[in-house]
Amino acid sequence: MNRQPAVAGTFYPAEPQQLHLLIDQYLSDAETAPKVPKAMIVPHAGYIYSGPVAAIAYARLIKAHDQITRVVLIGPSHRVGFYGLAVTSAQNFITPLGSIEVDQQAVRMIAKLPFVDYREQAHALEHSLEVHLPFLQETLDDFKIVPIVTGDAPVEQASQVLELLWGGEETLIVISSDLSHYHDYATCQKLDKATSAAIESLQYENLGFDSACGRVGVSGLLKLAREKSLAVKTIDLRNSGDTAGDKKRVVGYGAYIVEI
Repeated sequence: MNRQPAVAGTFYPAEPQQLHLLIDQYLSDAETAPKVPKAMIVPHAGYIYSGPVAAIAYARLIKAHDQITRVVLIGPSHRVGFYGLAVTSAQNFITPLGSIEVDQQAVRMIAKLPFVDYREQAHALEHSLEVHLPFLQETLDDFKIVPIVTGDAPVEQASQVLELLWGGEETLIVISSDLSHYHDYATCQKLDKATSAAIESLQYENLGFDSACGRVGVSGLLKLAREKSLAVKTIDLRNSGDTAGDKKRVVGYGAYIVEI
């Protein structure tokens, strides 16, 4: 079974060459850095809105294109309500740029946890994971994914799964999350600045329901980073009023990295 693209043609171009050129442009506009992140928090909106922010993080993977062979991808459910975390029995995720194999062994391992279930519905139309796949295809060579959608779940569940899948330098963790939603520009800036401060200080307890839609995954990463004495750094913080929208009603986007 393959998971087909649900938002190609809406969130990002469905035509392969157009998609390749767009991501290439975003990546070439982004600065690279000497260190490759172990984990990233990256936004998941339509590319015209959050693509430039996402690219700031993804550009840092290019020098590890042949080193990273597994990507653990965690994003929130926008369409299906459930408790715990959801995996899929799909063997591949398809994008306009090709097919990405799912790490079945890793999925089976975490599916043994009492709060992880196979929920195909949670994955079928979910954009929070899908929008990252073309960026990964453009920056990495040969890799598998461990796709996880979060429902209503305590931080301990997300951090436990991340700990199990942490791996070595072959494994990258990508947490998918936007920040505040539908405030005016000034309010959004104020709220997202506070959220970024909580993220950088690993204070996941200070992230409210409206701070970040991917709060479960973000909190899980922050909890684990705290336990491992790792730092989280903000590398970009903007909103749709900065990229492609008006400033009356905006959505916040941040890019954050964990280095080892």
